[in-house]
Amino acid sequence: MINLVRFFKEFLVYPTTTGAIAPSSNHLSELITDLANLSNVSSVIEFGSGTGVFTEKILEKKRKETDFIAFELNAKFVAATQKRCPNVTVYHDSALNVRGYLKDHDMKQCDCIISGLPWASFDKELQQKLLATILDILRPGGRLLTFAYLQGLLLPSGLNFRKKIRSNFNNVMTTKPIWLNAPPAFIYCAEK
Repeated sequence: MINLVRFFKEFLVYPTTTGAIAPSSNHLSELITDLANLSNVSSVIEFGSGTGVFTEKILEKKRKETDFIAFELNAKFVAATQKRCPNVTVYHDSALNVRGYLKDHDMKQCDCIISGLPWASFDKELQQKLLATILDILRPGGRLLTFAYLQGLLLPSGLNFRKKIRSNFNNVMTTKPIWLNAPPAFIYCAEK
């Protein structure tokens, strides 16, 4: 597993793709996977598995027959997720390329996407491309669950993402801040 020092080094080397100084807390991972209502979905995709904190909770809460795949750009994080959750398929690739992998899993669309992507680190164009990809692969009524750090709302890219998610999805709700996360975060729950 990747310890906090190694995680922080990955952030220093790859700040726009790591996007965090530490892995998500148990409080955040519990809440985001609870909101996903995983016992009622037939397929779930994780974007940005990081070290596998969400991945592990998804495995605990999904039904055995639920299709589940994950994506991560950082090779060290892919290895950490696979070590933590050896039975999960984790692709070392961008979420933008998800469509090409769905066929391998007999999936055309999915019910739920849980994302750990660092939206406030992305420019407007990448945010829109990722949201278009998400909308393309989510079934009608499907849900995107992602989180943002409170300080990200002070950044133009964080504010831009807030506008884009609200304009691209029919229904968007946010949770109260999760103070026991470093840094404090909140969750967007968006329904197609």
